[in-house]
Amino acid sequence: MGSDKKWWQDGVIYQIYPRSFSDSNGDGIGDLEGIRQRLDYIQELGVDAIWLSPIYPSPDVDFGYDVSNYVDIDPKYGTLADFNALVADAHARGIRVILDLVLNHTSDQHPWFVESKKSKDNPFSDWYMWLPPKKDGSVPNGWQSIFGGKGWEYIPEREEYYFHMFYKEQPDLNWRNPAVEEAIYDVFRFWMKQGADGFRLDVFNGYFKDARHRDNPSKFGIRGFDRQEHVFDCDQPELIPVLKNIRKIVDDNPDGYTVGETFLSTPEKAARYCAPGLLHAAFNFGYLECKWNPKAFATVIQKWEDVLQEGSWPTYVLNNHDVRRTGTRFTRGEDDRILKNAAVLMLTMRGTPFMYYGEEIGMRDIPVKRSEIQDPIGRKYWPFHVGRDGCRSPMQWDETANAGFTRGKPWLPVHVNADLRTVKSQMADEQSLWHVYKKVLQLRKDYPVLRYGMFQPVTFEQKALLAYLRQDNEQTILVIINFKRRITRLALGSDLQRAGWKELLSTEENPDRFKDPGYIRVKGHEACILLRTKG
Repeated sequence: MGSDKKWWQDGVIYQIYPRSFSDSNGDGIGDLEGIRQRLDYIQELGVDAIWLSPIYPSPDVDFGYDVSNYVDIDPKYGTLADFNALVADAHARGIRVILDLVLNHTSDQHPWFVESKKSKDNPFSDWYMWLPPKKDGSVPNGWQSIFGGKGWEYIPEREEYYFHMFYKEQPDLNWRNPAVEEAIYDVFRFWMKQGADGFRLDVFNGYFKDARHRDNPSKFGIRGFDRQEHVFDCDQPELIPVLKNIRKIVDDNPDGYTVGETFLSTPEKAARYCAPGLLHAAFNFGYLECKWNPKAFATVIQKWEDVLQEGSWPTYVLNNHDVRRTGTRFTRGEDDRILKNAAVLMLTMRGTPFMYYGEEIGMRDIPVKRSEIQDPIGRKYWPFHVGRDGCRSPMQWDETANAGFTRGKPWLPVHVNADLRTVKSQMADEQSLWHVYKKVLQLRKDYPVLRYGMFQPVTFEQKALLAYLRQDNEQTILVIINFKRRITRLALGSDLQRAGWKELLSTEENPDRFKDPGYIRVKGHEACILLRTKG
């Protein structure tokens, strides 16, 4: 079974934030050679691909999400030769490489923008979104920046404003210009020739804005950006032909892959863009918004399954570079029981799970002093928003200085729990969170039903159990997750009572699991995976 599936339908993708993963040269910033040296670890963990957050030249106003050259490597990460070596060594281990493409905007230091802002009559004049002031000299419309303030910046040389959805140093490209579109397609082709297996598209549904630049309708909200219904500054119909063109280019590699970061995401919106013939997948960020209770997760899963079109493929993600880690969101102290449950929940879903570096060892967000803040959001909005530095701290490899991340001074502090929470220590402990990830990743490989089978909820209670079946014509697997501290029993229906069950995994030893006829006992904060053997 499953021979007609693509690797990304079978696989799990591991996001690496390159600045923070592994530093090979002692400058305190992670690099490509550092990643290459850790490929044996990535292979041992059992994931199928790595996604690299941006590695292109950048002035780092938004830490790589402001690109000044799409077809080179930032010197702090290495060279094109280093990238080629990384790809070759990854492929030798059966690991694909996914690149992050930031195509809604560039850096204001990109040569395209440097030329564009000089005048209205140069070859790049129409490569960005320029508009004249209104008659009273004010901004062209009311569009806002998501990072705060108006989305327009005045350039005296042109006597015009340019639009920026993010920082003013990140001017938005004019995707309505065919020359821009072709230049971007060439970026895809360039990296595919370098061996990239696919792409994560940053805020892809923001590429086009309303051709008439109409103001967004108003709504209730705290910030200016949140006080608008974003009808005219994203999700325009002109995007669909572009996504089809991108798909055709990437499909030149039969195993090529595109996944989109759906801006202002909803399940319906994400499903629209990963319909057959468009992107291979799109992110639905429902898990990131869930509190730790079974009803919340069950609702997200069922909604996602309901809105996807036939032939579309879901994704699931619990952590990334923009949100607090699950170790911080869901737990207190160093107790990993809930994180073990979260691992089981994510990795037993139909679809492609995305892991974030350090998730497998339960890394927590670092507390960052105001003087240590690197993220511009944190500097601007302190103390109301501390920024995203907390979830971007250095990977905790071992008990050596700086947790084995660097022999220099790390660009962000290493977490104070690094003496206790490392890859080395967790790999040596069979009861650790790392081993739960390792075992469930292996179960996904061993049992195709976990990758492709139907999702069938059995029960969820507001504060206790989430139980569901993964079923196909050949196998049935029952997953039970106890969200609370007390022992809870799952009542089996008549069909399930007749079944025999083999335990594939449990996060807690539980000899009394089948003690009560007609029920399955689950310990507090326990997750278990059971295979139906008869009945």
